[in-house]
Amino acid sequence: MKTNASQPLELEQHQGGLLSQPKAVWAIAFACIISFMGLGLVDPILPAIAEQLHASKSQVSLLFTSYNLVTGVAMLITGVISSRIGIKKTLLTGMLLIVIFSALGGLSNSIGGIVGFRGGWGLGNALFIATALSAIVGLSTSGTAKAIILYEAALGLGISVGPLLGGELGSISWRGPFFGVAVLMAIGFIFVTFMLPNVPKPKKASTLADPFKALSYPALLILGITAFLYNFGFFTLMAYSPYVMDLDEHGLGYVFFGWGILLAFTSVFVAPKLQKRFSVVSSIAAVLTLFTIVLLIMGIGTYNHSPQTVIVCVIVAGIFLGINNTLITTAVMQAAPVERSVASAAYSFVRFLGGAVSPWLAGKLSEWYHAETPFYFGAVMVFLGVVALLVSRRKLAHVDRAEGH
Repeated sequence: MKTNASQPLELEQHQGGLLSQPKAVWAIAFACIISFMGLGLVDPILPAIAEQLHASKSQVSLLFTSYNLVTGVAMLITGVISSRIGIKKTLLTGMLLIVIFSALGGLSNSIGGIVGFRGGWGLGNALFIATALSAIVGLSTSGTAKAIILYEAALGLGISVGPLLGGELGSISWRGPFFGVAVLMAIGFIFVTFMLPNVPKPKKASTLADPFKALSYPALLILGITAFLYNFGFFTLMAYSPYVMDLDEHGLGYVFFGWGILLAFTSVFVAPKLQKRFSVVSSIAAVLTLFTIVLLIMGIGTYNHSPQTVIVCVIVAGIFLGINNTLITTAVMQAAPVERSVASAAYSFVRFLGGAVSPWLAGKLSEWYHAETPFYFGAVMVFLGVVALLVSRRKLAHVDRAEGH
């Protein structure tokens, strides 16, 4: 991979192993785990919130919509902020917002209040995750590829532990998971404060136009569109499947824990091997095709009133989503000759828009048509992502060449 002179964080020597990292990297990775807990933490309590606050599925799904919408839009300003106040202050600001708004969500007494506070949580999440990926890659002593694997491992661990913690705390009260994240992120805030050095600001400050300019590179835009489409399947699984599994908070927590464990395992151990053996583009297309099939089976299982089928499919889907997350994140870092933080912000803006629309739409489709309809629709959208990727693969040739294919 070409190094970019505008990326001051990158270290020139990449001789360390994956686990041989500076303390600052581990502090950020820990905070990443807590941040990504927020994605799946609410899964086990969605039915409980709907019941206790007398809300419909589509109304409760707005917890994901507000979170993802604000995260996606805020991605456009993360570079502007971090290039002016510095990476450390940006990370800490994001973490502080997560602490505040997750606590306020737990104190809320209405679905509208929770949805609004989840939006504030999304703002903090955007400031944190866009900067965290760039910081981990730059501060790592093991190179870009291994740093991304570490980041994806934190993502997978957070996503897997989140539902488990959400199920345990949610069995006490639906408010428990919100307060749990506030406490854990406060601990992460302390770690980052004392363990992360003050990283120099880039010589050139980012502008609001930078992410849009980055999307003018076809490869980055194609990957963003692919992620936008596959997020319709991802968030149908996350936000809608809890309603058709007929499980309590504990049961849902364990199912999504299994899903997250497989996601974390495959992102760290399977994706790199596929990346070495096959092309990145072909591997992404293959795993998303398999995910399409899983969604179709979930739809059939829902139609046949077989919660067991849906449960197994949710867990199995973690295999393909873990592989895809690592591969597509690696591809994004190679896609355009721009700073990593800008590439990440531009790509995340596009993909999170899919994550904003899909949870609400899944709930509405089940209300308008049938319980299985969201899964079929999600499968179609994921498959369209595969088609978009393969049709445009010539524009992604340099991504495969960067990986030695």
